[in-house]
Amino acid sequence: MANIVKCCFNPTNISDIVETVVQKCTDPGCCCGCCSALRPRYKRLVDNIFPASPQEGLIKGNLEKLTFYSLSSPEKLDRIGDYLYQKAARDISRKRYGFVIIAMEAMDQLLHACHSQQLNLFVESYLKMIQKLLESTEPELQILATLSFVKFANIEEDTPSYHRRYDFFVSKFSSMCHSGAQGDNRNRIRVAGIQGLQAVVRKTVSDDLVENIWKPVHMDKIVPSLLFNMQESSFYLKEPNSTDIIPEDHANDPPMLAETCLRELVTRASFGHIRAVLRPVLKHFDLHKLWVPNQFAIHTFRIIIFSIQAQYSYTVVESLMAHLDENSKSSPKIRTSIVDVLSKIIAIAAGESVGPSVLEIINSLLSHLKDSVKNPISQAEEKMYQEALINALGEFANHLPDYQKIEIMMFIMNKIPFPLVENRSPADNLLQSILLKSLLKVGTKYQTIQLNNTFPVSFLEPLLRMSLAPDPEMRLLVQKILHTLIDRHSNLEKLTKPIVNVEKIQLTIEKTSRPDLIFINKHGPVIYDALYTSLQMDSNGVENIEAVYTTLALLYVELSSTETAIDILQLILGIQSLALNSTVLTNDLKHNLHSIVISLLALVADELAIKELKDYSKKLVAARKQDAPHLLPDLLERYPANCELANKLPHLLIDQMAICEYLKAGGLDPTRLAQTSPYGAGAPGTSSGMQRHSWVELSARNSVAELGNVEIDSANSSPGVQKKLPEEALTFESMKKVLTEQTDSKKEQEAERREQISHTFRTAPFSELVRKTQPKHDALQSKLNEIFKSLSVNEGHRSPTDRKNNVPVYEQNFPELFVH
Repeated sequence: MANIVKCCFNPTNISDIVETVVQKCTDPGCCCGCCSALRPRYKRLVDNIFPASPQEGLIKGNLEKLTFYSLSSPEKLDRIGDYLYQKAARDISRKRYGFVIIAMEAMDQLLHACHSQQLNLFVESYLKMIQKLLESTEPELQILATLSFVKFANIEEDTPSYHRRYDFFVSKFSSMCHSGAQGDNRNRIRVAGIQGLQAVVRKTVSDDLVENIWKPVHMDKIVPSLLFNMQESSFYLKEPNSTDIIPEDHANDPPMLAETCLRELVTRASFGHIRAVLRPVLKHFDLHKLWVPNQFAIHTFRIIIFSIQAQYSYTVVESLMAHLDENSKSSPKIRTSIVDVLSKIIAIAAGESVGPSVLEIINSLLSHLKDSVKNPISQAEEKMYQEALINALGEFANHLPDYQKIEIMMFIMNKIPFPLVENRSPADNLLQSILLKSLLKVGTKYQTIQLNNTFPVSFLEPLLRMSLAPDPEMRLLVQKILHTLIDRHSNLEKLTKPIVNVEKIQLTIEKTSRPDLIFINKHGPVIYDALYTSLQMDSNGVENIEAVYTTLALLYVELSSTETAIDILQLILGIQSLALNSTVLTNDLKHNLHSIVISLLALVADELAIKELKDYSKKLVAARKQDAPHLLPDLLERYPANCELANKLPHLLIDQMAICEYLKAGGLDPTRLAQTSPYGAGAPGTSSGMQRHSWVELSARNSVAELGNVEIDSANSSPGVQKKLPEEALTFESMKKVLTEQTDSKKEQEAERREQISHTFRTAPFSELVRKTQPKHDALQSKLNEIFKSLSVNEGHRSPTDRKNNVPVYEQNFPELFVH
């Protein structure tokens, strides 16, 4: 009786008595029938799960009754949830945290047990309780609420909730990630905050109908919170190949857990959302000055590029390039760090880059190189920035297929400013140098298979034109590019310096394929001509001459054949003639030229395996060692003043006639070598100062000579046509004259004719152009008439009965249709 009075009628006022009766009786000793009768059943079931003391824990049996009731009457779920929330809120205000934990546990059990359409109503009360616990100042309640929310995020709901919002949870979990609590609580709260953010992402990303978590207002809180925890880890400072073991309990380590969460966030991002993640990452690095040093930036972007879906990896590169554009006015150190990060991840994106995206990246890198050249501030730091851009370019090209590497090299070559003149500005020269270094970097990543694929005309011609640049550094870079692209059997290191003892270096030489032979027969003359011309420049240094030697040696080794040997020997004689007769080159340069001449002769003689030629080469080397060692490798920038010129030592020079005899003795045809050299090698009967002609001019004249031969060939193959007298035919001497002579007046006439044609096509009306370009058949028709007339003369010796009175067919003109 005392319990009844104490429980229900303790208040003195009547209103308090009524209120106490209708409210739930919290005293387990109360057995007041009126209280039980007035309270709803769901409240009684909820009250019964709480023990008298929180230490006793949740009453499992009564919880099962409550669960069964909620499954039987799902419409009561929202009231049960709201009632549990009211009890928990009251207990929090009274700091009865034990009962709060029991209420939270009961709510978790109901949440996992009840899967129905009415679950949405219960969830509202559940989230209100989670929010209430998170708002408390007790770390234990915050952690408890977070763990419960993580369990809730893993539940798949049947119907979406359009009105549910997670703004508070994103903000609260993000603030927990920045917790500054003391002791172990700091890590525990931070881990809880990261887990909460991970749960929010999982809950919202899976359903498009709920709140969009990819909005900037959310990403600006989530991503910096993760990065803040990641940057406190020392793991990213270790070497990539370090053997240090990653802690297994990374679930309780905020940096490792944040990294896992970031990976999951990036993995779930679609193409339209990946920039929403990248933008706060870049902003975080800018605000917290994390670009210099950039170890953490590299670590972060490696995580992103490895986690993102492969087809979207180009977006990361694009965003970094755009950010580099935005920081174009920043210090070179920051830009260098950004490019360094780019070079570390660009190789991964290269595998997925196709079509225009490849050239877009290359064009962007080249644009930054051009802008860097124009920036005169802090040259040393700008140079580091340029090198970083070139490395990024090389890393990107390294992971592209070979055909795209060729396209990139052609693209870069087209960016190099032309024409090459002496008075270009220093910025233009620097830009040329940087672009050539970029081209060389790409070339080192390319593996040559066939030279005709590696050197298309649109790439070879500007490259050779660049090899004649006024700046010796440019010419050296071009030669290095040629070395990289020509060398296919790792002979480059063995042929870097001129050498006369070729047997010691053990070169790798394979049989030349037919496509390569076709390539060198077609483009060899213009390549040799460019190399010969570059040796005529008085600004050359030892490195330039050695580089030309290496190019010629590689060409011969990679394209070894009798034709190539004759071409190289012809060029050797031309270089020797240049060293003897040049009035521009210094004596030091002439000595250098004689050194590479004897080295190339030793190489050709060794590969041809003609004993007489090898003996002759060794004889010359021995004689030079004794009488003129300065005409042998190694090359020097300055020679002693008492070194005698080769002009005064004719017995030490290469004899053209002797070479021809040795080739003939070895079974080779030396006719071409004995002819007049286009390099002014000083063949018998020709002056050493003879004008040299380019391969293009020779080809044009060959075409003219071939056209001249049409008439003779036609006469020889047509019956009844009398051959012309020998003095009227084209003889070998006349052909040689056509090939080797071209007066200034003829050149002026050709230039005037080209100018006239160009002017006509620019100014003349279309009808006149059509009329002028109509094919003319008068010459052909007259030739046919001449042939058939001669046939009719022969026919005149036949009997009159065999002749026909009508017009012969051959006297009829051909219709224009057939001429076409």
